[in-house]
Amino acid sequence: MNSIAIKKIGLEQLVPLQEIGRKTFYDTFFESDSEESMKAYLATSFSTEKLTAELENPNSEFYFATQNEVVIGYLKVNFGSAQTELQDANAVEIERIYVLQDYHGKQVGQLLFEKAMAIAKSNHCNYIWLGVWEENHRALQFYTKNGFVAFDKHIFVFGDEEQTDIMMKLKLV
Repeated sequence: MNSIAIKKIGLEQLVPLQEIGRKTFYDTFFESDSEESMKAYLATSFSTEKLTAELENPNSEFYFATQNEVVIGYLKVNFGSAQTELQDANAVEIERIYVLQDYHGKQVGQLLFEKAMAIAKSNHCNYIWLGVWEENHRALQFYTKNGFVAFDKHIFVFGDEEQTDIMMKLKLV
């Protein structure tokens, strides 16, 4: 396999971010949710306005995983007030690690996770945290394998459905 590069992106990569974000989210969850809810979520969560605001937020960072200049996955991390829940200055949130299905099992997710770890350590964070849908068994297994432990739950509203996310953390100190 050709080498995979991880690089920080900015506003100039908005369109490829929309494309990879919509595709990976749809491919991960389309079997579990209604088409109507999925279309609404993708239109809102990956809109130009929303992603522009996220890319311009100094407390959020996005990274692409690329192979031969093709985007195959991405990472979003949040600091401080950009964190979706805890907003702990001593923590970093992994909001998203998504990889194209053709690259599952090829260490792309692991490389993105390791990038998140390096970011957290370079920022002297005490821990990394995230939320994972309780039915996303692949992700739960991935994070458990990497040392995360469940510490709470929260509700994620998707369309007209309430879903439970398992909140997990990994202590770094």
